[in-house]
Formats: sequence, C-alpha cells, structure tokens
Amino acid sequence: MYFTDRGIEELQTRRGDETVSIAWLADRLQTFVDLNPEFETPVERLATWLARLDDDPHD
Repeated sequence: MYFTDRGIEELQTRRGDETVSIAWLADRLQTFVDLNPEFETPVERLATWLARLDDDPHD
C-alpha cells in the first residue's frame, strides 16, 4: 500500500456517495495548486492523465 492510498481511501469514505462535475474538480485542483505550488507538476500530470483516459493509444 502506498502512503497516498490512505488519502484516496479517506476521499472514498468521506465523499464516495457524492457526484461532482469535472469543473468542480478542476476548481479544487487549481485551488490546491494555488495553496501548494510545489505540487504543480504532479497535479498537472494527474489532470492531463485524467483528460486523456479515453484517447486511443494507437493514434
């Protein structure tokens, strides 16, 4: 188990029944980066990965 798994599990436990929009998530990520600029690169990578999940890898 990675250390981050605990945070993911807490997210699921506390907010797992909620429905959120991508716009809401993007706003929360931007706020997080504004407050924690040292995490800009990992958040950027996560956002890009999420944005491209449905892309065909053979394109």
